[in-house]
Amino acid sequence: MNYALAYKIGFHPWEDALDMPPFVERITELFVEEERRQDPPYGPALDIGTGSGIWGIELAKRGWEVTGIDIVNNALRRARARVKEASVDMHLVKGDVTALREADVGSGYRLVLDTGTFHGLPSAEREAMGREVSAIAAPGATVLMVAWNPRRRGPFPRGVSHAEIERAFPGWSATDLGPSGFHAPKPLRAVEHWYRLRRA
Repeated sequence: MNYALAYKIGFHPWEDALDMPPFVERITELFVEEERRQDPPYGPALDIGTGSGIWGIELAKRGWEVTGIDIVNNALRRARARVKEASVDMHLVKGDVTALREADVGSGYRLVLDTGTFHGLPSAEREAMGREVSAIAAPGATVLMVAWNPRRRGPFPRGVSHAEIERAFPGWSATDLGPSGFHAPKPLRAVEHWYRLRRA
């Protein structure tokens, strides 16, 4: 999917998740579960494909030290405005999720969040993202990822299977946490699930 074009014409339905109570409740539950290990500040979190920064901002509000990365200028522009409006400390970086080290996002991340990037990448780029996440994540890190079920959808994300996720993240174990609560815009037929990845 051409995200640069999507943001240019104002097409970003994934931001509607903020107004979907089932999605918000589920993502909040997942955040709480990760935070049970300690009191705030919780440590570094990386929001991959941050878009306009919605969920990175929520993590920052909760006490995470958040970096958001995206390659789309218009998305980052929207994110900077949201960060300013929310009065939170969130570092934004322009870069490719398949080259995180080259983008100089740092390392030691306890939490990596992906709310819709991986499932739209071609196979080779998925493997590259898996390598890069493995390189910048702390030993006990968690990856939280939402992904659509596999299906041909023209220019829209083709989705990914549980097995494909684990194949792209060797050394990690992925758990299917069930539906995310997000409703894809019509006429798309997509069932979106949350996955939790931890180093095996």
